[in-house]
Amino acid sequence: MTDGEQPYDAQDAPLAGYAALATTFAAGVGALAVTARRRGLRLPDTVPAWDVALLGTATFKASRLLTKDKVTSFVRAPFTRRERGSNANEVMDAPRGTGLRRAVGELVSCPFCVSAWVAGGLVGTYAVAPRAGRLLCAGLTAVVVSDWLQYAWSLTEQKAEG
Repeated sequence: MTDGEQPYDAQDAPLAGYAALATTFAAGVGALAVTARRRGLRLPDTVPAWDVALLGTATFKASRLLTKDKVTSFVRAPFTRRERGSNANEVMDAPRGTGLRRAVGELVSCPFCVSAWVAGGLVGTYAVAPRAGRLLCAGLTAVVVSDWLQYAWSLTEQKAEG
C-alpha cells in the first residue's frame, strides 16, 4: 500500500463488477426464458408447497457447499483468501483483489449472495425438467438431513462421554 492509499474497506464497492454479475445473472434468466419459449415449454400454474420446500432446502445446502465447504475451495481460490477454518468442515474465505475479481470473491464467499444464483439454477432445472429438478433437490435435501443427523450423533456422543 502506498502513502495516502486507503485499505479496501474504505474504498468504494466494485460497482462495475457488481453490474457485470447482475448482467450475467439476468442474461442467464433471459436465455432460459427464450429457450423455454422456443421449445414450447409450458410452465406450471402452481408450484406445490413440497417442491418449494425441496427447492429451498436444496438451495440452502448447495449455497453452503459452494461458499463454505473445504472441498470446493478450489472454485473460490482465484477470488478469495482463506481467513480461517471452522467446525463442520467449513471455512471462512474473504474476497480479494479489485473490480470484477473482488465482486466475484464477495459472491462466492457469501452463502446468502450465491443463493439467488443457486435458486435460479435449481428453479430453471425444475421448470425445464421437473423430475430431474426434484431428484437433484431431493439429493441435496438428503445431505441436509444427513448433516443434522451428524450433529445429533456428535452431540449424543459428547453427552455420553461426559
